[in-house]
Amino acid sequence: MTSSPVKTKVKICGITSLEDAQAAVAAGADAIGLVFYPPSSRYVTPLVAAEIVADLGPFVTTVGLFVNEEAAVVKKTLALTGLHLLQFHGDESSQYCQQFERPYIKALRMSPDLDPLQAMADFPEACGYLFDAWQPDKFGGTGKTFDWQRIAGLAGDNVILAGGLNPNNVKAAVQAVRPYAVDVSGGVELAPGKKDHRALNAFISCAKHGKSL
Repeated sequence: MTSSPVKTKVKICGITSLEDAQAAVAAGADAIGLVFYPPSSRYVTPLVAAEIVADLGPFVTTVGLFVNEEAAVVKKTLALTGLHLLQFHGDESSQYCQQFERPYIKALRMSPDLDPLQAMADFPEACGYLFDAWQPDKFGGTGKTFDWQRIAGLAGDNVILAGGLNPNNVKAAVQAVRPYAVDVSGGVELAPGKKDHRALNAFISCAKHGKSL
C-alpha cells in the first residue's frame, strides 16, 4: 500500500476579521496570519486578534507578523493574544527573534544579492523560512512574484513560498518549488484586509490538491 503524497500546507495572511478567519479555516487553511505592523493596510489590533485566536481553537496555527517592532510590544501582544507562532518580516537579528520563547518564521525577501542558503544559515533556530518578493521600500505585501527557481533546490519541511501567489499560479508555484507551505494575502482579497471567500476556496484547492482553475 503506497502512502499518499503530503499535501502542501496553506497559510492565509492578512486576516482582519473573525468572519474571514472562519472562512479560511472552513476552506482548509492550516494557519492564519495576523499583521501587527501599523503601516500595513492589513493591520489588526491585538484586541481584535485575541478574539480571532480564541475563536479558532488550538488546531489552527495562528501566526503574528511583526516588522522591526520593539520587543516589549511583541511580548505584550503575545500575552494578550496567545499566538502560536511569530513571523518576523523586517531586519531583525537572530538574537532578537529568539528572545520571545516562541517558535518563529523568518521572512527572507528575495533581493537580487540575497543568497538563500546563507540567509537561512543566519537564523539557525527558525522553524521556517518564508521566501517573499523584494521591493526596497516594502516589507512584504508587494503582490509580486520572484524567480521560483532561485529556491527550487531548497525543498524541505521549513520552506514557505510567498509573493504574488493567487489561485491561477499557485499550482505552478507548488510544482516548481515543492515547498512545505504557501502563504497568500492579496491574491485572495476583494480589497486589502477583506478576503474573497470564493478565492480562498479556489486557492486552497489548487495548492493542496493540484487542481487548476
